[in-house]
Formats: sequence, structure tokens, C-alpha cells
Amino acid sequence: MAIIDFLKKQFIDVIEWTDDSRDTLSYRFPDEDKEIKNGAQLIVRESQVAQFVYLGEFGDTFGPGKHTLTTDNIPVLTSLRSWKYAFNSPFKADVYYVVTRLFTGNKWGTANPVMMRDSDFGIVRLRAYGTYDFRIADPKKFLKEVAGTDDHFRLDEFNDAMRSRIVSVFSDALAQAKIPALDVAARYTELGEALMPIINPALGDKYGLAMTSFIVENVSVPPEVEQAIDKRSSMAAVGNLNDYVKFQMAQGMEKGNGGPGGMAAEMAVGMSMAQQMMNQQGGLMAQATPGVAAPAPAAGNVAADLLNPAQVAQMLGVAESDVMSSLESGDLKGKKIGTQWRVTRDAVNAFLAS
Repeated sequence: MAIIDFLKKQFIDVIEWTDDSRDTLSYRFPDEDKEIKNGAQLIVRESQVAQFVYLGEFGDTFGPGKHTLTTDNIPVLTSLRSWKYAFNSPFKADVYYVVTRLFTGNKWGTANPVMMRDSDFGIVRLRAYGTYDFRIADPKKFLKEVAGTDDHFRLDEFNDAMRSRIVSVFSDALAQAKIPALDVAARYTELGEALMPIINPALGDKYGLAMTSFIVENVSVPPEVEQAIDKRSSMAAVGNLNDYVKFQMAQGMEKGNGGPGGMAAEMAVGMSMAQQMMNQQGGLMAQATPGVAAPAPAAGNVAADLLNPAQVAQMLGVAESDVMSSLESGDLKGKKIGTQWRVTRDAVNAFLAS
């Protein structure tokens, strides 16, 4: 009787593992340096796979069910052990249980900005985060590339190990998809669905994982890119810059803004209106007796009529960049002397009257 008890302690009759956690991905059966005897029972439950490893090489893989370990149903291990016919003596091998159920709500995110080439902004840096669901599809590849020889590999370890890898796969997928940054920041749901066919094959080939959903919750760009996006939106909303400048001036006059810029704008509008009245046939000036023509300005006063863009901007009450845009587009007539633009007061009045 004592001999039988001794033998029972030395050999493993039943191999099974009940997962009492919700965060275990793989678990190595504790053999306590015992050997597995011929005819031992292997029990694998639903959402589990049992993987034999012998001397660092993968042996047989068993799905859910009750299995009796004999030569017939462990052909790979039989080949590795070089059993020519059958094994009658106990043997040692590591047995890993791999959980194949779906793991949901896992977080991913970029610790550092991801560089990508964009059709609108050239090279741009993006930060992103979200969640994903996955399951283990290839136990051998998962054990080899992710879990290794860890005897109890949990979800928190997986997240630590895979966070940078997920981001790397996400970056590659984003580059392949060639989705503009403007669309990335506005179409999160579509983005995740578009990246899935690119991300899944990469995860499967490298790590033995199958991703069932990939959700992008937020994508952010650097402040300077945000400003460029805002400026582009403003330009699209403005449309005709000529009309926009006039609109800004009218707004300033309605609000009664003081200061040199506001006063100059009001004066310019008044001068333009007066000039139109003088030139209009049948106007007030046409009914009056013509007076003596005013003398032409002296040669020394010509420079006083030439304004630089900053002075025009102050006169109109707008930004200097708006004046430059109008000059370059030809809406506002000016002359380039060397590298500097110069505008006459008549050109400003003509611009306002147009």
C-alpha cells in the first residue's frame, strides 16, 4: 500500500485546470517535478486549449474534451521522444493551458506622437488612443512570441508587453490606409473599421492574435496643426477675401470701434462714397458750377500718397496678412518696389468701391 501511495505521488494521473480568474491568458500546469504516466487523463474545458512542450519544442495541441494520453493521440510528442512503437513508461513534458475566449475593452494609446505622411500637411505627428477586443487564435505562436515561459501570464502583463506593439501595428496600418489627418480626426468609427483588415493580418502573423474590434476614441494633432486646420476652415468659410475685408470694416463701424484703425476705415469709406457721388452723372457736383481745378500735388508729396501694407491694414482696420493676400491675388492694386509692396490711396479707394 505504501508503495502504491509513493507511485501516485511520483506520477500524474489527471491533468486539468479550472480558470477561476477573468484575466488569465495562459497557465502552465504545475507538475511539481512529477512525470506523466501512460494513459493519464487530460481534461480541457471550453475556451481552453492544452499545448504540450517537450524540451523547448512544441508537441501536440488538444482542444476541449477528455483525452487519454497514449501513443495514438500524441504523435508529435511520440516523434520528439523517438518512441518507435509505444511508450510504456512515464515521461516529462510541460503542459500549457491557453485561454481562447474573447477579451474585451483593452486600452491602447500612443505614449509618444506617431509620425505619418499626410497629403494636406506633409509630415504630421498624431496622438491617438482607444480600445480593442481580441482572442488568441494560434496558441503556439502566442506562447512563443508573447507569453514565453511565464507560468501564469495575465492580462496586465499582456497589456504592458503589447501596448507598444499595438501602436506600431496601428502606425503601419494608418500609413498604408493613407487617411488624411483631417479625416482621421473626424471619422473615428469608420477609421477603426478601415484599419481592421490591415491590423488583423499583422497581429495574426506576428503574435497569433485575432482582433475582433478596434475602436479609435480620440486622435489629436499638435497645436500648430490645429491652428492650420482652424485657419483652413476660416478661409473656406470666408470664400471671397475682398468681400470679407469689407464685411470686417462694416462690422467695425457698426460697433463704433475707436482708434486710428477704426477712424481711418470710416474715413476711407466716406472718401470712397464721396468720390462715387462726384463721378456719378447727374450728381450733386454735376449740377453745380465747375470750380477751379485743384493744383496737382507737388513732386515732393508723391511719397506721402504711397502706403505700405501695414499702413493699409491700419487704415482698413484688418490684419496685414489679409492686405498681403489681396495684393498677391490682384484684388488690391499695388506696386512692388524691390521686395516691398506700395499702395496708393487711390488704389485703396478703388478697392473699397469695387
